[in-house]
Amino acid sequence: MDFAQQLKSSIDIVDVIGERVRLKRSGSGPRYMGLCPFHTEKTPSFSVHASLQIYKCFGCNASGDVFKFVMEIEQVTFFEAVKLLAERFGIPMPKRSEFADRESRLREAIHRMNEIALRHFRSLLAGPQGADTRRYLAERGVSPESTEEFGLGLAERGGSLLTQALLKEGFPAEQIEQSGLVMKRQDGSGYYDRFRGRLIFPIHNESGKVAGFAGRALAKDDEPKYLNSPETPVYKKSQLLYNLNRAKEPARKQGRFVLVEGYMDVIGLSAAGIREVVASCGTALTPGQVKLMKRFADQVTVNFDPDAGGVRGAERSLEVLLHENTRVRILELDRELDPDEYVKQFGPEMYLSLLERAPNYYFWLADQARRRFDSRTAEGRVRALQFLLPAIQRIPDKIERAAVADDVAAYLAVERGLVLDQFRKAALDRREQTVRYVPPPLRPVEMILVSTLLMFPPLRAEVFPQLEGVQGLEQFRSRGLVETMLSLFRVQPDFTYSELEGRLEENDRALLSAIVFADEIHQTGSIEAARSNVLSCLRTIQTGERDARISRLRQGIKEAQQRGDFQSALRLVEELDRLQRSSASAEPPP
Repeated sequence: MDFAQQLKSSIDIVDVIGERVRLKRSGSGPRYMGLCPFHTEKTPSFSVHASLQIYKCFGCNASGDVFKFVMEIEQVTFFEAVKLLAERFGIPMPKRSEFADRESRLREAIHRMNEIALRHFRSLLAGPQGADTRRYLAERGVSPESTEEFGLGLAERGGSLLTQALLKEGFPAEQIEQSGLVMKRQDGSGYYDRFRGRLIFPIHNESGKVAGFAGRALAKDDEPKYLNSPETPVYKKSQLLYNLNRAKEPARKQGRFVLVEGYMDVIGLSAAGIREVVASCGTALTPGQVKLMKRFADQVTVNFDPDAGGVRGAERSLEVLLHENTRVRILELDRELDPDEYVKQFGPEMYLSLLERAPNYYFWLADQARRRFDSRTAEGRVRALQFLLPAIQRIPDKIERAAVADDVAAYLAVERGLVLDQFRKAALDRREQTVRYVPPPLRPVEMILVSTLLMFPPLRAEVFPQLEGVQGLEQFRSRGLVETMLSLFRVQPDFTYSELEGRLEENDRALLSAIVFADEIHQTGSIEAARSNVLSCLRTIQTGERDARISRLRQGIKEAQQRGDFQSALRLVEELDRLQRSSASAEPPP
């Protein structure tokens, strides 16, 4: 058994996926259900099979084993998925691995360079060159403890120290450029540091590895104010959230994230005890970032800066959050203060009080509409209604939607019936076409046969030889699937679900998934019980084939007699008699 298979047999896919998806057991069988992490849905169509250690979404057709899940959810290669799982479950990897490929080696090299860069930046901030920057942080209320926790650093203005350090470590120039830490000189004479004269914020991925950096300008004439790492094999801005590695567990406990705009807001709130705080990494909020948050909490409280830019950012973020079916609240702070300033001026208790009382998003939108449109005119009220409806129509609960309709009607001074009519139309428009599990059109005997032989490999040697040449298989809806299992058994008796699935046509792959995730078929219990079930199915198949032959012989006898071919009729009668005697002797005693 190679290391990947050893690792796979040592961990439970339910535990791995359960860290990302809220799973609930379906009945008493081995199947678990949850909302798919790969597409937006309100009704669970994502299934995990504990016995076969596989997952399948009947909405977007995502499927695979534990390695495939980690590769897709983390956007990593196979080797990196193996390494992540080995580290997560404390299983030592072989020193020489057959899984490494060029892409994996590059990503690993970039992570090492990022760690070197982090040490370099932190050393500069702690040394003589960092005195002014340390004073700046003290003025901003950032304590040495927060500086240490968040790994803040300093990039020197000269622009070559980090480049020289990476070259000295032996990294090839091509790899150093791909890390995003350095830039190539226009005249082709070498490289220089991307970050120069800036306060450095390391950006970690969910597992805590340094993926990239953000640099805040320290001189007034430096532009842009914030400079982020470029996209690299390990730094995808749309798939990262600043501080998620620290905030995910607090968010799981609190049932919410606090989403802010800036890195300093994150550090300030976290230092004040609001640990479930994150920020997007210098980009507008993306669906991928929302999906990251929804792995740990369903509610997001948006607390952006109170200026015009913050309002626009909140509106854009609100659209993305609602599209991903997130419960959203909006926190607007008094006195035009951003979160970091507010918590330092008024204290964490006051901020927490406001956070707990943060209103639902539609009340905040109503305030925005009040500021933008003149509700004293009919035209202004209509425009306000049109502004509010796209967001409010997403409320799934009918009672809540009716209550909001009352509030909106009162606010806009329009008839409640008009608002309700608009809501009803919107509700019809947004009605989701959910894709549910549809039981396969198979007889139970087929479903039991396939699922048992998949989940109990020791039974294959006894059952598969008896299936060889059984004409009754011709009538199976799952004929192609069973024949593929038979041919695979001849060369690899211990084949796995994944190996079988890889040999099937698309229709048979869908049929296989439908069989193993069927609520009607639960292959649990001892192998003796499974053996009894599958042998019973085999007898049923053989009995069905015998009955079909008897029926054909009787029909043949009748037709031969009708055309006067008594010699053929006599031959068929003898064959029928032999078959019936053979069947009688094979019947178990009463």
